[in-house]
Amino acid sequence: PAYRIGMGGGAASSMAFGENDERADLDFNAVQRGDAEMEQKMNRVIRACIDLGDRNPIISIHDQGAGGNCNVLKEIIEPAGGRFEIRDLVVGDKTMSVLEMWGAEYQENDCALVKESDLPAFAKICERERSGWCCVGEVTGDGNCIVHDANDDSIPVNLPLDKVLGKMPQKTFVSNHSDCPDPRDPPALLASILGRTGEQPIADALQRVLSSLTVGSKRFLTNKVDRSVTGLIAQQQCVGPLQTPLANCAVIAQTHITPDGSPVTGGVTAIGEQPVKGLLSPQANARMSVGEALTNMVWAKCSALGDIKCEGNWMWACKLPGEGALMYDCAEALKEVLIEMGVAVDGGKDSLSMSSRAPDGEIVKSPGEITISCYCHCPDVTLTVTPDLKSPPGASLLLVEPAGSKARCGGSVFAYVYQKLGSEPADCETEVAAQLKAAFLVTQELLTQRKISAGHDRSDGGLASAVLEMAFAGNCGVKLDVSGVAGATTLESLFHEELGLVLEVKGEHFAEVMAAYAAAGVRCSKIGEPLASDEVVIVGKSQKVEYTAKMTELRDVWESTSSALEELQSNPVTARAERDSMKSRKAPVLHAAIPEPVPVWNVPSYAPKIAIVREEGSNGDKEMAAAFRLAGFESWDVTMSDLAQGRITLDRFRGIAFVGGFSYADVLGSAKGWAATAKFQATAAAQLSAFYARKDTFSLGVCNGCQLAHRLAWVPFGPGGVPEEETPRLGHNESARFESRWVNLKVEKSKSIFTTGMEGSVLGIWSAHGEGKFEFPNPKHLIKVEKEGQVAFRYVDDDAIPTEAYPFNPNGSPNGIASLCSPCGRHLAIMPHPERCVLKWQQGYLPPYLSPEGNQAAPWLQIFINARKWCEANP
Repeated sequence: PAYRIGMGGGAASSMAFGENDERADLDFNAVQRGDAEMEQKMNRVIRACIDLGDRNPIISIHDQGAGGNCNVLKEIIEPAGGRFEIRDLVVGDKTMSVLEMWGAEYQENDCALVKESDLPAFAKICERERSGWCCVGEVTGDGNCIVHDANDDSIPVNLPLDKVLGKMPQKTFVSNHSDCPDPRDPPALLASILGRTGEQPIADALQRVLSSLTVGSKRFLTNKVDRSVTGLIAQQQCVGPLQTPLANCAVIAQTHITPDGSPVTGGVTAIGEQPVKGLLSPQANARMSVGEALTNMVWAKCSALGDIKCEGNWMWACKLPGEGALMYDCAEALKEVLIEMGVAVDGGKDSLSMSSRAPDGEIVKSPGEITISCYCHCPDVTLTVTPDLKSPPGASLLLVEPAGSKARCGGSVFAYVYQKLGSEPADCETEVAAQLKAAFLVTQELLTQRKISAGHDRSDGGLASAVLEMAFAGNCGVKLDVSGVAGATTLESLFHEELGLVLEVKGEHFAEVMAAYAAAGVRCSKIGEPLASDEVVIVGKSQKVEYTAKMTELRDVWESTSSALEELQSNPVTARAERDSMKSRKAPVLHAAIPEPVPVWNVPSYAPKIAIVREEGSNGDKEMAAAFRLAGFESWDVTMSDLAQGRITLDRFRGIAFVGGFSYADVLGSAKGWAATAKFQATAAAQLSAFYARKDTFSLGVCNGCQLAHRLAWVPFGPGGVPEEETPRLGHNESARFESRWVNLKVEKSKSIFTTGMEGSVLGIWSAHGEGKFEFPNPKHLIKVEKEGQVAFRYVDDDAIPTEAYPFNPNGSPNGIASLCSPCGRHLAIMPHPERCVLKWQQGYLPPYLSPEGNQAAPWLQIFINARKWCEANP
């Protein structure tokens, strides 16, 4: 519904400080607010329409953004024209004026063209998803945009569309380079620091660079957002056995299932931005941003270099003196480098109000920035390379240097941690761009041939940071020899940020990889190797060892800033516990006690039926349906509104899966609203009660569904098994925040039908929740579930020992309990997400000994297969 939100947001984002005396009021009124649950419901409506194929009622659709209704409604009827009834808008605030209803940028709103004959079908879809909608007008064909107010029969808006959208008059802005001061330092300032020799200068530089926010760990960001939702995530932010936040790019699959088990296709995206270098050269800002994006993207297979598209996000105080000229220079350079690389821009955004007045009256402006977000089709989501060193026998580290012998340090992290800017930044001029293009193509081919074990880009923090990050993620030592790397001094070779690629290759592939780059005329050289020990050894320009340290000590420096931020946004005790644990972490001991499960690609007509039950705010239904589908079930999408209104009955189903998510946004507590519907809506309650009473049924509750199963008392003791106030429940995590983790679970010997034959397995799994701590109001019940074999899974540490220690146990559940089942074993509730881990490419980390070639399935598929086998054995 319409609210007085985001009024004037589009204008405010392009207005410089001082252009409007009422700027403060405009800024406040322009703030846009978002509601994820409303967005989810709207997206489900759109998805349902798309799934109808040729019967899709949507002819055209457009999202509401800057300008609100006055923009989205005009654009969707262009050029035909249309008439709108402003009072037909659904409003949440009856005091809104026509101007506010027409211009406010309230979110979670899309505009669609639908034929009048299709409106009833569209309305039914919206009703099922509990998504509001309204019909506000019609296409007229007269080329005008007319708004009618039924309250007073007035016409507030009557505009010819070609005047406001098609033939807008051009405006000229004048900006002069002469208004910009020269920010460059005298070259000697930075050169004097780079010229220092010996172990202490390297140690000091590493301490400063690794602890900087730009280079340091981003763990404080990655653990508080769900990195596995949808089950389509093939590469998220973290890599390696310790899930270190260092992924080069993101990869998402287009589907969970391919009919014949052929490679799953998807999309890859990567980002580049270099605003500090832009202080010295706006041209370098653009070129290096493109270069960084491409050296991040190169580690996932792209359909072709020419298929890569990008979006540009401009953030610039361009209306201040001289800034417009700099932005123009940046745009020209961006055009040229994209033409050189064969990459196209197809969209973007801008925020040009990047200045503000400080309390002392000084105008503070943001550095001009262009952020490049590249994306491309990925023909096989498994063709990716991550930065974590794998340390195969005879492995070597290679450095690919498109910039050749250049080693410019201006605008680098090294420069600014010494409070310098420098004079000349790294850049991607025409000759460098040509070399980058050649290097990109060679690397993509080697990736296709799976001849690269690990890879990372040289960017912020230079070669030293890139190589050390690879060692941090691989949990191993490394030898780095910069004696032949571009740069006049050891420090310059270690920390300059010219574009580059670092590869780990097996000994058997070394000669072939070197030859491939040589044939393309690209500079490539061996710079070191991974070490089995914890040592970091740096050989400098003297061709002698100039620095040694422990990898774990340097990693602690790298984690320090992130850990400090974690203490400010979560429980300081758990934040410190995680940092301390990193000092002694090792690759977890994993074990699968079962043969590899075989997915069912073609489900037979007699397959058992499973109801994938979701509520408003659920988000884990697609991956749950896919998991059961791969196990041989016929998966049905069932909403609580379907049950409440009798559209679907449960008598046809052998199983129910209550999915994960945030039903009713977890208001008043996780799954509380969902449980209220299940208990107090008479039709739904009767159906669920009858289903539970049958002896031929089973249920699986995951995450939010696990919380629901406990609120319904389906586990661990059954409805009425214990007094309601003594029913075990799920409480807030010990860290006092949402936790997204790749954790390890041990399969216990239990009564659960889901774990038959899996006892003793130790497997990695996705966990994503804020209220996952099992709590037992009556301590005797904890003893009882342990004694009666109702604990199906436990969190374990790197040695596979059940634990309550953070972060191995992300919520603090007693005795490491992650899952409980009913006394009969047919009903299972689990907080982590097995349905997001049934295929190998979904795993956060899967060691080679659990990943033989030839089968896409991962061990977690077995629990779904076990459910099918139980159905077959108990017809």
